[in-house]
Amino acid sequence: MMRVHFIGICGTAMATLAAMLKSEGHAVQGSDEHVYPPMSTFLENHEIPCLDGFAETHIPADIDLVVVGNAVSRGNPEVEAVLERKLRYRSLPEMVRETWLWDRRSIVVAGTHGKTTTASLLAWLLTDGGLDPSFLVGGVTGNFGTSYRLGKGPDFVIEGDEYDSAFFDKTAKFLKYLPDMVVVGNLEFDHADIYDDFAAIDRAARGLVRLLPRNGHLLVGADSSAALALGEDAPCTVSSFGLSEAADWRAACIEPGVDATTFEVRHLGQLVTTVQIPLLGEFNVRNALAAFVLGRMVGLEPTTISRSLTRFEGVRRRLEIRGQQRGVTIYDDFAHHPTAVRETLTGLRAALTSGRIWALFEPRSATACRRVFQTAFASAFGDADEVIIGSVYRSSLPPEQRLSETQLVEEVGAAGGRARHFSDVSKIVEVVSREAAVGDVVVVMSNGSFGGIHERLLDALGAGEET
Repeated sequence: MMRVHFIGICGTAMATLAAMLKSEGHAVQGSDEHVYPPMSTFLENHEIPCLDGFAETHIPADIDLVVVGNAVSRGNPEVEAVLERKLRYRSLPEMVRETWLWDRRSIVVAGTHGKTTTASLLAWLLTDGGLDPSFLVGGVTGNFGTSYRLGKGPDFVIEGDEYDSAFFDKTAKFLKYLPDMVVVGNLEFDHADIYDDFAAIDRAARGLVRLLPRNGHLLVGADSSAALALGEDAPCTVSSFGLSEAADWRAACIEPGVDATTFEVRHLGQLVTTVQIPLLGEFNVRNALAAFVLGRMVGLEPTTISRSLTRFEGVRRRLEIRGQQRGVTIYDDFAHHPTAVRETLTGLRAALTSGRIWALFEPRSATACRRVFQTAFASAFGDADEVIIGSVYRSSLPPEQRLSETQLVEEVGAAGGRARHFSDVSKIVEVVSREAAVGDVVVVMSNGSFGGIHERLLDALGAGEET
């Protein structure tokens, strides 16, 4: 048994890792600032002590190992204590690698969009197919009610996060994951707080591909030229998937429904099977197709995969229905990149038979807050009937780097859309609850809580129904 201390334990990935270690019998504790739900509740439920704030005294003298989160840096009193006392320390991805990956088949799901859903789909397919895998993803899966699982089978499915690892290691987390199989569904510029440009992200992805063994496998998205190009120098077998006729594995004859999508799976032009997924949008067709292909590669039969796909329960905050009041459906979606916003709205438009689409967007992530994506966001809302822009969350950014809400409203309008900006969440709730009609859908897009707007909207709509 190890005694492990986490510096910055309240990040989703750090708290999940702490819970994984606790489940294997290790003594785990951590510290963080601004400790509040849902992560404080998560830690309490797993009986993991969390100390409020950072202090050298938080780290016991007999601690075996310290895990340093990528949100802390030099100057943090606990970081300084670790260095001065020469305590053993690791980054989160190093800890994952050293604890679980050396004796597993590591299946890394990477790319700019769809990582969490694809990894969750694959984890469910392998579990439902009886292969007892382990997995670690960046979201809460509906089938498991958690973001991790430690199984006894040979496979470890892991979301390949491109964020940096720690203050002492600014390289991407996924470079630590000892890949045997890698899927990269797409590749775009993202995480402008970490990467200077697309070329920097491309270099990181190519570094991941170079780590594959000769007997490994690379699966790339045929609908993304940047992802497809990663196969040029791969040291192993390469396959492609997507909607393109040139893809080795292709999704064809896509039929959207109100709450499900049906499509054919074709391999080298030949029909393999027809599947139905309880998900909307072509982006989820791609995610499900990637999981299907990986499932076949590890030995699952098409009929087994198809059966499991129909029972997939989604991932929280990925086009998740939060409730319905007065005939208005409220969705929660993690979309914070222009492409993700566009794909989400396009998927809803294809499935919606009547009513309007309301897009409520909070520019919160490091990507969404930055002016570099201004023009791309302006064109991303084309399938929405009503667009409401909240305030830029990172107001400390210099004006020349910060997304302009008013300019975004003007640009959406110039493209033929209808957009408004309100700085107060209460005002947004008031407007939507007053104007939304039966059959409308409201999709809230943010990588944060957006001031608890989902429940506030449902309450306001419900109150209107009572009156």
